[in-house]
Amino acid sequence: MSLLDMFKYPPVGFHFAVIIELFPQTPQDFRFQSVSGLSVDIATETVAEGGENRFKHQMPGVPNYGKLVLKRGMFMGSLMINWVRNAVEKFQFEPTNVIITLLNDLHLPVAVWQVYGAYPVKWSVTDFDAEQNTAVIESIELAYQHFQQVGLTDLLGGLSVSASASISL
Repeated sequence: MSLLDMFKYPPVGFHFAVIIELFPQTPQDFRFQSVSGLSVDIATETVAEGGENRFKHQMPGVPNYGKLVLKRGMFMGSLMINWVRNAVEKFQFEPTNVIITLLNDLHLPVAVWQVYGAYPVKWSVTDFDAEQNTAVIESIELAYQHFQQVGLTDLLGGLSVSASASISL
């Protein structure tokens, strides 16, 4: 597969991995059906300049990061839930990092986001309904300090790539 083949189409959003840097963990602690909340917006502050009456300056403010929401089928015996329960039940917070990796059809990283200082702020479980035949889904909401997307050169270990280069797998 050529490196350029990786970029022919937009990646799909259904093949991803989530790693929460907690130990110990069980295999269930890496399985999520959806991830949302990787967002940032920068508020602007309006500043009037003395003597300039035609306009006001728009200055960038402090970035505001959304809440990271992880959803999955409810697993019995998940050690990650102990981390969540300590936060919401005992008010004991242990901020940790989260790594979200978007994967291609060969299970190789297409994009990676490092989320820093995440901690649980909400935990919910779907409704129970005897008339529905659905799995119980738990939703974990995390506040975090900031995130950073890891670039392709970081993923390839700083490898210099030309247009005709190919990577054999």
